[in-house]
This record gives sequence, structure tokens and C-alpha cells, in this order.
Amino acid sequence: MTQSPPMWRFSGNQLKRWRTKANVSREELAAASNYSPDTIKAMEQGVRMPTPRVLDVADDLCRADGMLSAAKDYWSREKFPPRAQEFMEREREAISLWTYEVTYIPGLLQTKGYARALIENHVPPLDEETAEERITARIERQAILTGCKPPVAFSFILYEASLRSPQVDAEQLNRLLEASRLWNVAVQLLPFERAVAAALMGPMVLLETRDHERFAFTEGPLGSELSADPGVVSRTTERLSMIRAQALSPAESARFLKRMVDQS
Repeated sequence: MTQSPPMWRFSGNQLKRWRTKANVSREELAAASNYSPDTIKAMEQGVRMPTPRVLDVADDLCRADGMLSAAKDYWSREKFPPRAQEFMEREREAISLWTYEVTYIPGLLQTKGYARALIENHVPPLDEETAEERITARIERQAILTGCKPPVAFSFILYEASLRSPQVDAEQLNRLLEASRLWNVAVQLLPFERAVAAALMGPMVLLETRDHERFAFTEGPLGSELSADPGVVSRTTERLSMIRAQALSPAESARFLKRMVDQS
């Protein structure tokens, strides 16, 4: 299980200490900050990030003289889920990325509307501030597609199921077409009838950094793994190469997407 970021745990610990010292109940803090007691408990345990509003309200209720509110000046809101943060660090150093997705459009190719539909339906639910931060961060992250020097080489393979979800509209399909026209981006589709067993085992990413370190990233509903182990990287490369060989070519994939747009 991925552990919460240290600053979440530290801030939550300080929040609980000050609240206890001031003899303020969790219910009182929850009511004053417009959160549920369970949410305050999760923040104090470091499971959720203490929000600026909670820190300010607690600072006032507990007479902390700015000691709790000051935490906002020393850490920024986490833009990505804890389990994905290490991968995002490596992504910023990448010179190439090969991505395969089974059920979702990759984050780098999502429209804001599609990203919002996924993030706002997160389980367990995210508070409004965190959801907005995640949506903004996901869209800002897409600058890597065109804003890097030297450019990053991208290869995206999408299983047809990822295109058939209710959240995928004409705008999202056109976004995929638009991305496929970038000279450093290849978009390929794997139709249902071409699926091999390796294609049904979940998403994956192969990443190479400027220092020519190679990483494999796999993600599931309950966890994720970023590995530089040569054996893991080799097995992921073999699986991805097998899927890529079955996928439509970039030109065929563009025609497939265009037909979907016309039918939507």
C-alpha cells in the first residue's frame, strides 16, 4: 500500500496536537471548517491532505498564533495522487514514453471535460479543492507534448474499450486526432478483434530518461509500481511490443477515429 506524503502526515499530526491541547473537539473543528468529522480524522491521520481552510480555521480555534496557518507557506498542494508522484518526476525527465491503456484515455491526451468526469467520480470522493487541483495539474502536464527541448518521442496505444466509455465524446475523439498529427506523437488503436491475451492485463508505460535510465510503470485500481529492474523493464517491453504489433498503424488508427467522430 502506498504511504501518504510525509507533509500530509506531519501537518495532520500537528493539527491533532494543537486541537487536543486547545480542548477543541473534532466535531467542533469539522463544523467550523464545513467538513465532516471523518474528513478531519482522515486529515489528522495523514490519509488526506489538510486543506488551507482547515489549517486557517484550526489556527483560529486553537489559538495557534499562525503556527498552523504557516504550514501553507512551506508546502504546496499535491497535484497528483501519492502513488503516481514518483512516476510524474520521471516523466519530466523523459526523452521517450511508450504508453498502453486498456480502459481510459491517457492523461496526456485527455480533454478537460473527460478529466473532470474521471476525477470528480473518484472513489473515495475527493474534496472540491483537491479535485480542481488534480484537473488543472493534468491539463498543465500536457505541455510536455509540445513544450520540451529536445522534444519527447511519444507512442500511445489505446485498446478500443477505452474509446467506448460514456465519458468519451466527439471533443475527446477529436483531441486524439489532433494529437496524432504532432510529428513526435504516434497514436495507435487496438481493435477488439485484434486483442491478444497480453493486451488484457492492464495499462503500462515504458519511459527512458535523458540519462538513458529505463523504467516500467504499471498501475491498477489498488496500487502501482515504478521499476527500473532490468527484468521488469524487459518483460514490459516484450508485452508492449507484442501489443504494438497487433495494433492498427497510425494512419489506420486516424481513419478509425475519424469514423467514430462521424458517427458520434
